[in-house]
Amino acid sequence: MSKEKIAICEDLADIMPPEYHDMVENATFGNQDRSWKDIGSSKELIEQHSLCAGCPESIAFRFIMSSIPNPEDSVFVGSTGCTSLVFPHVGIHNIHSLFGNQNAVASGLKRALAVRFPDRIKDVFVLAGDGATVDIGLDMTMQSWFRQEKFTTICFDNELYANTGGQESGLMQRGFVAKMAPKGKNFDKVRLPEIAFEAGCHYVAILTVSKPNRVEQAIRRATYVAREFGPTYIQLYTPCILEIGKQSMEGLDEMKDSESIGGRFVMRELMTDEVKAFLKEKEAEDKARRKKAKTVTA
Repeated sequence: MSKEKIAICEDLADIMPPEYHDMVENATFGNQDRSWKDIGSSKELIEQHSLCAGCPESIAFRFIMSSIPNPEDSVFVGSTGCTSLVFPHVGIHNIHSLFGNQNAVASGLKRALAVRFPDRIKDVFVLAGDGATVDIGLDMTMQSWFRQEKFTTICFDNELYANTGGQESGLMQRGFVAKMAPKGKNFDKVRLPEIAFEAGCHYVAILTVSKPNRVEQAIRRATYVAREFGPTYIQLYTPCILEIGKQSMEGLDEMKDSESIGGRFVMRELMTDEVKAFLKEKEAEDKARRKKAKTVTA
């Protein structure tokens, strides 16, 4: 997507709805410094969605879309689940895959884009729930890591199958009782971040989406590392407030509780020393560029 692609034909300008005019005039496409701070004024960062009121996944989508450094040349690969309800509203190229095979589709897509556009950076992101990532799709998820495919996998971890009634998933907590797991889960939450790192991911982050600056940092780091080194993985806690018995306004509180000291979603990052040095240099360059641009416009 780009400013040029969403330009309004002059002959049709008078019949286009005001919402579209607003999007064209204020869209952040083409701005390499767009961020989560643009969410309140940019319609292409999901003005509307069809998820439940207060759903943390809608927050995650907004933060992710505003954080990817190259939206005009990015593609989302989704899977069956609650996330699939959002993709029709997303102002980023996207593909809907079958349940569980999203990493296989992303692998072929990333390779095809590299052949078709050898001189341009094309970023691919998998966005899927915990069922598609760690249960039904685990084999294809891990095989993409073993093959060192250069894209980012993002798991929306709501700790159960939220889209189909509340069955237990590999990422559900031990002992949690759900509507379709009445006896409670009898094994521990799968340690997928550690597995991802051991399986070849060069950057791994686990966090909630309660703090936009942290999400933005993780998304950008994962993207940059995927371009240079290989697969990266981010696990975002996006609790299904409907299935865990919370009100629509309590999702943020649930995430904050889970990331407090000793909580299961205290932010963690796993990376090699080589990646750590690369990110330090990359972020210093970005900071210097923004400082220079600010000085020029002042």
